Amino acid sequence: MKSAQELLKERTDRVLTAVAMEKPDRTPMVLMADAFCAKHMGVKLSEFTSSLKASNKVMLDSAKALGDFDGMNAAFAAGPLFPLIFLTKVKMPGCELPDDALWQLDEKEVMTHEDYDAILSKGWGPVMAEIVTNRLGVDLGALMGELSETPQMVKNFNDAGYMIYSPLVSITVNEYLSGGRSMTKFVRDLYKMPDKVEAVLDVIQESQIAMIRQQIRATNSKMVFMSPARGASEFWAPKLWERFVWKYIKGQADAIIEEGAVVNFHIDANWERDLEYFTCFPKAKAVFETDGATDIYKIKEVLGNRMCIKGDVGATLLTLGNPDDVYSYCTKLIKDMGPGFILSCGCSAPPNAKLENIKAMISAATGK
Repeated sequence: MKSAQELLKERTDRVLTAVAMEKPDRTPMVLMADAFCAKHMGVKLSEFTSSLKASNKVMLDSAKALGDFDGMNAAFAAGPLFPLIFLTKVKMPGCELPDDALWQLDEKEVMTHEDYDAILSKGWGPVMAEIVTNRLGVDLGALMGELSETPQMVKNFNDAGYMIYSPLVSITVNEYLSGGRSMTKFVRDLYKMPDKVEAVLDVIQESQIAMIRQQIRATNSKMVFMSPARGASEFWAPKLWERFVWKYIKGQADAIIEEGAVVNFHIDANWERDLEYFTCFPKAKAVFETDGATDIYKIKEVLGNRMCIKGDVGATLLTLGNPDDVYSYCTKLIKDMGPGFILSCGCSAPPNAKLENIKAMISAATGK
């Protein structure tokens, strides 16, 4: 029987081999899941989200119960961190919502035009801290204290033989403004005051890249999860997308690659129109993680010889399908995608995914 450290090395090597566009011993499977783990373990979401440490324990218990797969995307629940990502209120289970309801973004305008001027004069950090603390009511000190325990939470998984795929997380800078201003008013700003918005985004980008560089150097992380959630090209006129979204995606990705890490593009929604843009990155230095809205076969056609593809077992299949459906879909993906492929959910596994369907994914990957 292999030790936990032997399993960790084997699983990490398997994933990194796929990322490098080489052939691993078998197709790796990395599970992106948090609320599913709570449901799997019979833990109410209010308890699960009571602290990052609590969610870490539940997710690790779930991983151990699931068995032979390679690792998890992250070591703790994402929901409590959403105010830092989208600068908007988040309704949480046990607070604004029932104990077992999934967290929900409650998007409202919390930033004003005056905040643009403040960012240009004071910088991004002080303004963001003021918004999160005073307008969103987040105890920023306590939350940052919890985040400081990330290395230990990653180690908890490693000690059990599972890798954490992307301990470092970044977002593209338009996310802050589209959430804080609200998407509607942010887009209106792009027409009314494009130069000012671009100047603000440039300030945020400079701060963001400096932070990413520091984190990569401090942790020696090999993978950075980058989420342009509201950056999907289908949401934007092409000229707006190039100027206010792609410019910042590319800038951050270039910095991550320059630091020696791989950038994992977490791609929500449909990006088929602009897949060619991703051909600018060096081979095997990026992963295209799709939620299923972008046709994975088109991704393979355009990018399959340049970057690893990760995905894309969708929420509908995991909740409404049966294990045979899931197994068939996964085995077909494994066959068709080839060596540079990581089997995963299309975005996060929904909390009501059937346990037997997640196990069918593992069976497809392991051949067991």
